[in-house]
Amino acid sequence: MEKVLVTGALGQIGSELTMTLRDIYGSANVIATDIRSTESDVVHSGPFEVLDVTDEKALFHTAKKHGVDTIIHLAALLSAKAEASPMLAWNLNMGGLVNALEAARLLDCQLFTPSSIGAFGPSTPKAGTPQDTIQRPTTMYGVNKVAGELLCDYYFQKYHVDTRSLRFPGLISYKTPPGGGTTDYAVEIYYEAIKRKRYTSYIAEGTYLDMMYMPDALTAIVALMEADPTRLVHRNAFNVSAMSVEPEQIAAFIRKKIPEFVMDYQVDPVRQAIAESWPDQLDCSCAREEWGFEPAYNLENMTEDMLTKIESSLSVNQ
Repeated sequence: MEKVLVTGALGQIGSELTMTLRDIYGSANVIATDIRSTESDVVHSGPFEVLDVTDEKALFHTAKKHGVDTIIHLAALLSAKAEASPMLAWNLNMGGLVNALEAARLLDCQLFTPSSIGAFGPSTPKAGTPQDTIQRPTTMYGVNKVAGELLCDYYFQKYHVDTRSLRFPGLISYKTPPGGGTTDYAVEIYYEAIKRKRYTSYIAEGTYLDMMYMPDALTAIVALMEADPTRLVHRNAFNVSAMSVEPEQIAAFIRKKIPEFVMDYQVDPVRQAIAESWPDQLDCSCAREEWGFEPAYNLENMTEDMLTKIESSLSVNQ
């Protein structure tokens, strides 16, 4: 990667990844785009353009104008929001991806787009979920992700577009608010622990889900995109995860720093059903073997860092 176009640059992943890429490759070499503009560092620290990824010509011309060699395509509707608006999700998630792939094909660019544990379904093995296994999701978001994986494979096999992807678990970050995903509770719980010493979880006790701290996710994206292509057997997409946790385990580690923290439950049947259709624990051995994936954070050191950073951020903004 030398010059990169990021779509969805103001989203949960994009707002942090854009800044990371600018630190590595230089601010002028990372062009951030989103459907809207804000007064954020992403907009003001380097090139930024308002871009609707469903506009095929606009996406192509933006990539061509800046002479990029890599497209990081992040613009999408997440799981819970996608289930509430399935046709919007299809048009944005699939239409935007096709447009990004076409731009990559015509301009000879590398392309990264994230997949998700949502690409799996209730018939997928839940424990030690293999890299190659049955994928029959029961949500529109999951259907989008499976179709996206296959579409990226197609563009690689037919047009030799260098497509690469990761099946992300729930991503936890202190910098950006949740974006409408099923695993958002694992971010909200830390903020509420600091602000109110209490949290009501919409995911039931005992519901295990794979999670990853955002710094590990950002490192994984860069490592995969810089990996030797001759080593990549599984391009679209690699299982990655750092921990498999359920709500009470997160609460227990929070109580080590905030003993008075209390958590109760008011289960959201829609998000609970989505969570139950996903794996409990992914097998990430292919990512380790093919490009050296190795997360740095577990639940304990992630919790310590989250609470410290959120407390500092909230005190600064008061």
